[in-house]
Amino acid sequence: MKSIALALCLTLPLSACAGAWSKTKSWLNPRPEQSRLQALTTGGQNAAALDAVSDAQKEAAVAAPNAGQVLGIVSVALGSPAQQGLWLKSNLVAAPTQGRAVLANGAGVNVDLLPSAGGATLSFSAYRALGLGLTDLPQVQVLALP
Repeated sequence: MKSIALALCLTLPLSACAGAWSKTKSWLNPRPEQSRLQALTTGGQNAAALDAVSDAQKEAAVAAPNAGQVLGIVSVALGSPAQQGLWLKSNLVAAPTQGRAVLANGAGVNVDLLPSAGGATLSFSAYRALGLGLTDLPQVQVLALP
């Protein structure tokens, strides 16, 4: 009976360490590969690395006046960061043209207006030029430039 009690006293503290030991990386228990989401959130690129439009180009696009023919107002979502440049895709245009996206607060940016059958999307660089958060879904007035 004493040997059983002694065995339990010695094994209980060791069993508490088993949970911590399994979480550490070792040759007995290697960590599984990071998921794609973990790689994007912990070791991925930052926003500045994805934005290929220069600050000077953004400043020039934002500084232009809010003038042109009003095509309509659309709610925009963030477009693909893989497609570089300042652009807005919407069903308001049938062919590529130059235009401007203007927020309700008056801030605007010159963009390439591109046709799209789906919902309107605004480029990553245009989002950053307007100071929008990446999860924002703002309404913009779309102007066609002369």
